[in-house]
Amino acid sequence: MTRLLKDLARPDRHRPGPTYREVGATRTPDALPEGYHHLRYSTVVGHGRAAFTTAGTAVTAWRMHRRSGAGLLADADHAGPGVRVEVSAGVGRFRIAVPCAVIWTAYEKDRTGFAYGTLAGHPECGEESFLVTLEPDGAVRFTVTAFSRPAVWYTRLAGPLVPLLQRAYARRLARTLRRLVRT
Repeated sequence: MTRLLKDLARPDRHRPGPTYREVGATRTPDALPEGYHHLRYSTVVGHGRAAFTTAGTAVTAWRMHRRSGAGLLADADHAGPGVRVEVSAGVGRFRIAVPCAVIWTAYEKDRTGFAYGTLAGHPECGEESFLVTLEPDGAVRFTVTAFSRPAVWYTRLAGPLVPLLQRAYARRLARTLRRLVRT
């Protein structure tokens, strides 16, 4: 049983918070904290109000992550502050599961999404947001903003590979979201 599921079985147990001080910093993507690698990725995934609604729901109901091939366990059906999430990738002994908690959400007329932050046991330290916006011209834009740094020996050893993998994952999420919007 994963640590997340064990925590869910004991909801009254004290659960430590994020492993970094700059909690909520992805709300202001132009002012990310120093001392971290920064990721800013943005692309159009559709057009119009219906596409915005579909994309926003896919992001906040975890469908985008799951359809991209990532495993995802969450203690709620939708993103909300404090919701615990465990995202995993890989196969068998090579599967890595990373614990996160939702830090902030946006459920607004033209903006929907959330950010989660790393918890103890995550190989990185930082925060990542996934935001869908409906722009004035009707374009539906998906934006991933993150700041992170290695938290364990193997991510330090991987060095510049980790940011490349993070960018590739952001692109994969965007392609998945674009497909979800079209269907």
